[in-house]
Amino acid sequence: MSDTLSTFEFFQKFPNEEAARNFFETRRWANEPVCGHCGSVSVTECKDHKPMAYRCKDCRKHFSVRTGTVLAESRLPLLKWLLAIYMLTSARKGIPSTQMARELGVTQKTAWFLAQRIRETWLNDQGAGDGGDHNQVDETYVGGKRSNMHASKRPNQMGGRGRKTPVVGILNENKQVRATVMPHTTAKALTGFVKDHANKGATVVTDAYRGYLSLPKMGYDHIRIDHSVGEYVKEKAHTNGIESFWALLKRGHYGIYHHMSAKHLHRYVNEFSFRHNTAEVGTMQFINMTIDRMAFKRLTYKGLING
Repeated sequence: MSDTLSTFEFFQKFPNEEAARNFFETRRWANEPVCGHCGSVSVTECKDHKPMAYRCKDCRKHFSVRTGTVLAESRLPLLKWLLAIYMLTSARKGIPSTQMARELGVTQKTAWFLAQRIRETWLNDQGAGDGGDHNQVDETYVGGKRSNMHASKRPNQMGGRGRKTPVVGILNENKQVRATVMPHTTAKALTGFVKDHANKGATVVTDAYRGYLSLPKMGYDHIRIDHSVGEYVKEKAHTNGIESFWALLKRGHYGIYHHMSAKHLHRYVNEFSFRHNTAEVGTMQFINMTIDRMAFKRLTYKGLING
């Protein structure tokens, strides 16, 4: 990553809570606070910032830079939010909530919820219609190892997927990844995913899985790489890029997070996708991009564990 920011430089830039608050406000509002309830710019600053930093003259409600964002109702200092975002971009394979808890001086439960809310901001980066003209498409399965499963959850065959969750991804010519959790890997699901993310008539490189066989009928130039016969490159076409992304995701799974439940897997997948797609931007730009996505996001703990 270019223009990286060391931990020492981070604390030089954000030495206290006021510096963090000013940074959030400048990024969200520039120099004009906007009411998070009604959108009015007719506001007044509250003395001592109590009960909140600002009060709207139109709707008469109090608000702060947190209002109307994923930070709403959070009691954590904004400096800890910034540090958490920094840690998530600095660790290429992710950071466990236990370590984040130690670094921030909070409980593991608080750190886990904080990280999930940050991941929530990245979900809208996974839109359809990126329209690549040359794409690698592949599917993988995420879950525990067969040897670690309870006998009732193990697949019947050694090569079976068992209770693992399928994830499908596409890598375009700009090295941008789009990945999503799928309920199954039927031909309809896979070709629908390709249709959403690749231009019609584009080249699509896949393995020999039969679920992709109908792509030529849909107007795609389909290149199949048959790994079962030792084929990995065909006329310079390959799926090495998307498979490398899966390898990084699984190293994060087994080595860092150890467990990614099916319920929350989409957030972890998006975390790795977002970090991959922003690998060439600097640390501060990454933080800015995350803050820009925080508006109109809301994730409660009850909604997170029951969703």
